[in-house]
Amino acid sequence: MNAARAFCIPHLETIMQRIETTFAGRKLVIETGRMAKQASGSALVRFGDTMVLAAVTVSDSTSDKDFFPLLVEYKEKTYAAGKIPGGFIKREGRPSDGEILSARIVDRTIRPLFPEGFKNEVQVYIYVISADQENDADVLALVAASFAINSSKVPFTGPIAGVRVGRLQGKWVLNPTFQQLEFSDMDLVVAGSADSIVMVEGGAVEVSEEDIVEAFTVAQGGIRELIAAQDDLLKKIDRPKKMEWSKAARPEAVDAKVKELAEGRIREAINQKEKHSRIEQVERVKKEVAEKLAADFPQNLNDVRDALGDVEYTSLRSQVLESGYRVDGRKPDEVRPISIEASVLPRAHGSALFTRGQTQALVSATLGTANDVQRLDSIDDAAEQTKSFMLHYNFPPFSTGEVRPMRGTSRREIGHGNLAERALQAMLPAFYDFPYTIRIVSDVLESNGSSSMASVCGGSLALFDGGVPMRAAVAGVAMGLIKEGKKYAILTDILGTEDYLGDMDFKVAGTGKGITSIQMDIKIQGLDLKILKEALAQAREGRLHILGEMNKALAEPRSDLSKYAPRIVTVQISPEKIGDLIGPKGKTIRGIQEETGSEITVDDNGVVTIAAVGGEAMERARQMVQAITAEPVVGDTYEGPVKSTTAFGAFIEIMPGTEGLLHISEMQHGRTERTEDVVKKGDRVKVKLIERDERGRLRLSRKALLPKPEGTAESEPVPSGSDGAGSGASSGGGEGSKGEGEPRDRGRGRARRGGERSR
Repeated sequence: MNAARAFCIPHLETIMQRIETTFAGRKLVIETGRMAKQASGSALVRFGDTMVLAAVTVSDSTSDKDFFPLLVEYKEKTYAAGKIPGGFIKREGRPSDGEILSARIVDRTIRPLFPEGFKNEVQVYIYVISADQENDADVLALVAASFAINSSKVPFTGPIAGVRVGRLQGKWVLNPTFQQLEFSDMDLVVAGSADSIVMVEGGAVEVSEEDIVEAFTVAQGGIRELIAAQDDLLKKIDRPKKMEWSKAARPEAVDAKVKELAEGRIREAINQKEKHSRIEQVERVKKEVAEKLAADFPQNLNDVRDALGDVEYTSLRSQVLESGYRVDGRKPDEVRPISIEASVLPRAHGSALFTRGQTQALVSATLGTANDVQRLDSIDDAAEQTKSFMLHYNFPPFSTGEVRPMRGTSRREIGHGNLAERALQAMLPAFYDFPYTIRIVSDVLESNGSSSMASVCGGSLALFDGGVPMRAAVAGVAMGLIKEGKKYAILTDILGTEDYLGDMDFKVAGTGKGITSIQMDIKIQGLDLKILKEALAQAREGRLHILGEMNKALAEPRSDLSKYAPRIVTVQISPEKIGDLIGPKGKTIRGIQEETGSEITVDDNGVVTIAAVGGEAMERARQMVQAITAEPVVGDTYEGPVKSTTAFGAFIEIMPGTEGLLHISEMQHGRTERTEDVVKKGDRVKVKLIERDERGRLRLSRKALLPKPEGTAESEPVPSGSDGAGSGASSGGGEGSKGEGEPRDRGRGRARRGGERSR
C-alpha cells in the first residue's frame, strides 16, 4: 500500500477529512465530515468510481429487549448507475435479494464486535451512491461501516475491514472486478481484524481446503492494509468520547443460589437425543427453580432468568470440553443418522426427502424454458441481467414446533437459500449444453440445526432425480466450535442447541473433489487460521461421509427427464434467418408454436430454443424451424413453385422465403425461345443449385437433372451478374440481402447463463 495522504478541507461549520491511498492497484479514498454530519458517525468510501456512504446512529437509552438491537440497512440507489427504477413506481422499493445479502454480510461481521451486554439500539445505514459497474460495493460497505462506527461514540472493538478474494490463472487477486470474477475459480468475501477472521462468505469451483486457507492468508494481508488506512484517518479527526454504559450486574447471591439448585439438574436434562424432550426438561428445571427463588429474590426475577440461561450455557460447553461427548451422545466429529427418499413427489420433475437427525428438507426441482428466467435490474450491469438457476429456501414455523406469523420471505431465508444455491450452481451444466431454467425449492419440514446444508444435499438429489446432468453430487455440513481460553472443540453437523450456545457456525459445501460454497459466522471476536484449518479438514471428512450416504440412494443423474418436464432442443441458424423465422409481426414463429404446442425463443446470435412437453411435438417444431431457416447447399437438388417468370428465366422458391433464378439457358437441353414454353407461374419444378455468387444470389438448373439427348446443341450459359441474368435472388428473395463487402456473421453465439454472479 502506498503511503497514505491526509487532507483537511473546511466545509461549513465542520472539517472534511480525507485520506487517499492505493489498494489492489486502484485508488481508495476514505473521507468523513462532508456528508451525513448529524449522524453519530459517517464515512464515504470510494474505490474506482464506486462510492459507498455509511451513517451510524445510536439510541441514548437502553433497550428492554433480551438481545442486542442492531439494524443494518443496505440500499443501492439506481441513480448510482445512471438508471431509473423499472416498473410503474419510479422509486426504490423493498430491498432486493442482493441488497439483503450485502446487508447480512455487514451485520454478521460487526455484530460480535459490540461489547457483551450493550443493549442500546444501533442503526447502520449504507447507501451505494455511485456504481462504476466494475467494483462491487459490498466489501466497501464493510470499510465504511467500520470507520463510521469507530468515529462515533458507539463502543466497538475495531476497526475491521473486508476484502473479496479471487484467483485467476493461479494468481491471487484482491477485490477483483466483475469482469475478472467471470474467470476466477473462487469468489470469497473475508472480513476480520488485523490478526483474526470474523466472517466468511463465498463460493468456488471445487477448490481444496488448502486453497481456502491460502485465500484466508491473502485476505488478511489486504485487511491489515485497510485497517491501517482507517487508523491513519482516525488519528486526524476529533473522535467523540465513547458513551457510558454498564452491563447490569447480578447479585452474587442470585448466581450462587441458581447454581446450587439448577446446575446438576440442567446437566442431566440437557443430555437428551430428542430435541423437544431436551427443551422440555431444561425448561421445566428453569421454571421450577425460578418459582422456588421468586420468594427469595422478588426484585430480581430477570436476574434469575439470566442466571439460569448462563448455567445452561456453561453446562453444555463444559461437558463437550471435559468429556468429549455432546448432548445427543455423539462424538465431536460424528454425523447424525441420515435417511433419503428420492422421487417422493409424482408430478415434480425431480424430488427428494433428505433427513439428517431431526432436520428434514423436502426439495423439488422444476425445469423450465428460457422464458422462465428471472430478470434482474441491477446497478452492477448496464444491461438487464438474467438468472436461469434459482434455489428458494422456506423455513415455516411448524419446522420447529413454533406458532408465529408468516410475513413474507425473511432475510434468513434469503441468506440460506443463496448459500445453498451457490453450492449447487458450480456443478450445473452450462446453459448452452442443457438449455433449461432450473428452480429448486427447499421446504424445511423439521429443523434441529443445519437446515441450509440439508437443502444442499436434498437439492443435489432432486437434480439427480430430475435427470439434470450435474458434474458431481454436492453435500454440505455445518461445523460448530466450543472455545474457552486455549481449550476448544470443533463439532461436526451441529444441533440447534450447539449453534445457539456455541461460538461458531461454519457451513462448508462441496463435492468429493473440493469446496463449492462456504459461510462462517462467529460470536467471539475472531478466530486464527489454525482453528479454521482444523475445522475445514474435519468438515471434509463429514462431507465425504454424507456423500457416501447420498450415493447409496442415487449414485448418478437419471438417464431421462420426467415425462412431465419439457423437452428442449437448440438449433443454430444464421442470424440473417432470424427475420424469416419470426415472420411479419411474429406470424411465422407464432404459427409454429400454435401448430405444435411448443415454446420457441431465438437470441441475437441465432440460437433457437424449442421446448415442448413430448418428444413428437418438439421434433415437429424442430423440423419446421429447420425448413424455414435452412441454408441452401450448392450441388443439392430442390423442388419448389415458380414464383414469377421473366424474359430471361424464372424465379423458383426452393425453400420457404428463399428464391433462386432458373435462367432460360438452364431450363432444358437445347435452345429455349420463351420461358413459358417450359415453366409457368405456379408450376412445381425440380432444380439443382449450381452456384451461389459473392452477393448470395442463387443460380439454379433444371437442365442438369435431365438426361442429355444425343446430338443436342448447348446454348451458351449466361454468367451470373450479366445484364441478361438480371438480379438473381438471394436467401429471402434478394431485396433484403446484405450488400457487397458487408461481412456475414456465421459464428455460433454461446448462450450465457446471465446474472449468476453471487453476492
